[in-house]
Amino acid sequence: MRIGIGQDSHRFDPDALKPLVLGGMLIKGEPPLAANSDGDVIFHALTNAISSITCVNILGPIADAMCQEGITDSAAYVREAMKYLEGMRVENVVFSIECVKPKMTPLFPFMRENIAALLEITPDRVGMTATTGEGLSAFGRGEGIQVFCSIMVERGCDLHV
Repeated sequence: MRIGIGQDSHRFDPDALKPLVLGGMLIKGEPPLAANSDGDVIFHALTNAISSITCVNILGPIADAMCQEGITDSAAYVREAMKYLEGMRVENVVFSIECVKPKMTPLFPFMRENIAALLEITPDRVGMTATTGEGLSAFGRGEGIQVFCSIMVERGCDLHV
């Protein structure tokens, strides 16, 4: 078994001409996040968590090249990172999100479905929590979103019968 951890954060950019995307969902009525891609901070933290296992840095050189080719959907970066998990399967993944907006808890069921489909696991293996951080950080003051992700993968045959 291997465990990876990833983090990412983005500030809000109300002038950006794109929607807010979180966990593969378009979120209406909220400002988007600053990024060259769609800025899906949840998928970016997941990509970094996978990279911490594989030692292949996807966000940065590989994702930047993909962006230049017009690939701005962050799910593509997760899929690229997963290519390096050869012979391993995802057991579970958890996210801890710090933000004031949008309200995260109502979005969790939909995000779990999206993330589970992307990772080829069941939604009950996708844990999500959120906090406002009591206003102690830029994220808790509503200036952006920060996400931590932990992922556990296992090598070998399927032990679940």
